[in-house]
Amino acid sequence: MSEVSGNLEGLRRETRQALERTLRRNMRPDEVVTPELANHLASISADCGRRVGVLVNRRGHIVQVVVGDAHRIYLPDLGRDRAGSGLRGVRYIHTVFRDQELVDRDDLADLRKLRLDIVASIRVRADGFADGFACAHLQPTATEMTAYEIKHYSQVSDCDLDLTQLITDIELLLARVAPKTRKADGAGERALAVGVYSDRASMVHRMAELRELASTAGVDVIEVITQLRPRLDNRYVVGKGKLEEIILRCVDLDIGLIIFDHNLTPAQGRAIANLSELRVIDRTQLILDIFAQHATSRDGKLQVELAQLRYSLPRLTDLDAGLSRLTGGIGGRGPGETKLEINRRRARDRITRLDRDINQL
Repeated sequence: MSEVSGNLEGLRRETRQALERTLRRNMRPDEVVTPELANHLASISADCGRRVGVLVNRRGHIVQVVVGDAHRIYLPDLGRDRAGSGLRGVRYIHTVFRDQELVDRDDLADLRKLRLDIVASIRVRADGFADGFACAHLQPTATEMTAYEIKHYSQVSDCDLDLTQLITDIELLLARVAPKTRKADGAGERALAVGVYSDRASMVHRMAELRELASTAGVDVIEVITQLRPRLDNRYVVGKGKLEEIILRCVDLDIGLIIFDHNLTPAQGRAIANLSELRVIDRTQLILDIFAQHATSRDGKLQVELAQLRYSLPRLTDLDAGLSRLTGGIGGRGPGETKLEINRRRARDRITRLDRDINQL
């Protein structure tokens, strides 16, 4: 694994050096990308057989080079926080190969989540030249901050966008829409409800019931997404494509919680949470939360906490990649326990104490 990481880092360094040697000037603030940069990116991508991209600031300087594989390219962690009420101040320019979409779901997710100035995509010809160009940018509306617009061009030189003016217009629209969005949020936690059903009658009844449960728990269900299919997907419940659509919708509506109208297996819960990077709960967890809010006696509170811990124990996972998984320090023999193992041990100890307290009551 370290050898692969080292090779990628070397490729990023070589790519950046090649771009710095060959580019005679920085891009103007008002141009999305120059034909020169587009052709150099296409040539490098054709040579290494990987998709490559650059992050460029508003002064036209390349601030970071990113290298993916032949199918996907991943942006580095730029932080999840919004860039104030405006855009982040960087544009993202990358390559795609001939059998791939110029602007795909990943591009739109990056555009919305990271508030990029613009995402530009260059198609690579077999001979290493740029052939086809598209760019996407936010286009806020009165009701949706992260609506977007995609424009296609035959060649990079055909793009007539004035990027400086476009950014100014977008940030004015964002400033106008943002206060309305915050005002409409309300006091409850915002959630999106998801259900998979075999027939429409069950869909209507079950989803109405889930809305009532969410309301009782103090959760504001902003939107409902349902799917008709004979059985649940073993990994993602709704299928990977549908889940990616749900994630994008959560980004659009600034939603941080997904409620599934099903009892998720521990594996399903982990897979969905890993892909979405959002909080995910199922019907049982929602019901247990309602009981926790309304339990008043000591016995009732203990029983609810015990039920929550027993349900959550097999579903505990450590999703924070920014923290070290190991807690062993200087002088410790071996790696010690992982954070996940400590959380599970504490949960088991708490379950034992709750069982003892309930028996005494």
